[in-house]
Amino acid sequence: MTAAGGPTSVAVVDYGSGNLRSVAKAVERVASERGPGTDVQVTSDPAVVRRAGRIVLPGVGAFADCRGGLYGLPGMVEALTDAVIERGTPFLGICVGMQLMADRGLEHVVSEGLGWIGGEVKLIEPAPTEDGLPRKVPHMGWNRLSLLQPEHPLLKGIEEGAFVYYVHSYLFDVADRSDLAAVSDYGGEIAAIVGRKNYFGTQFHPEKSQANGLAFIRNFLDWRP
Repeated sequence: MTAAGGPTSVAVVDYGSGNLRSVAKAVERVASERGPGTDVQVTSDPAVVRRAGRIVLPGVGAFADCRGGLYGLPGMVEALTDAVIERGTPFLGICVGMQLMADRGLEHVVSEGLGWIGGEVKLIEPAPTEDGLPRKVPHMGWNRLSLLQPEHPLLKGIEEGAFVYYVHSYLFDVADRSDLAAVSDYGGEIAAIVGRKNYFGTQFHPEKSQANGLAFIRNFLDWRP
């Protein structure tokens, strides 16, 4: 990995979220297919994030812990806000990284999010199966996507019903359904892809979703919002 900076650079934000290496390796794999010129760097430096051409925010664990890690990096939230909200840098949040775009999280305690997309992160409370059996939480494993914005560039080559991989106990309950690009069903609706303008996030893990996940990452690297 080389230093991020410029339109073909990708900064993977390191704030102690736990799944950095698998995310970075998936991005590097896709970037390598594009040939030389796309730099990927795992970084906790706000200056690197601020000048990156694309930003990825992974996340594993509790909302409050991830928020604390992100806000605990001096200048990082300000750098993200400047790059993503003020200057339109393409942004991808993954799992809790996606949830952090919400107004607040309700996991154990009430924690304020970045407030980029209206809504709350709350516990999954799935309906029983057709046999009346309780569904397990966390929602873990493969599930199908239902595409609400199938023509979006981030979904190029990803078909209705495509399988992706989840590991989570909390969901993003968005305030405005126009911010939903895809959902999955798990005894109720799960927000699978949330976003607007230049900032999107996935509740599923693209880095664990094999061909469909790599296609999504490829689309993100090609995306010109």
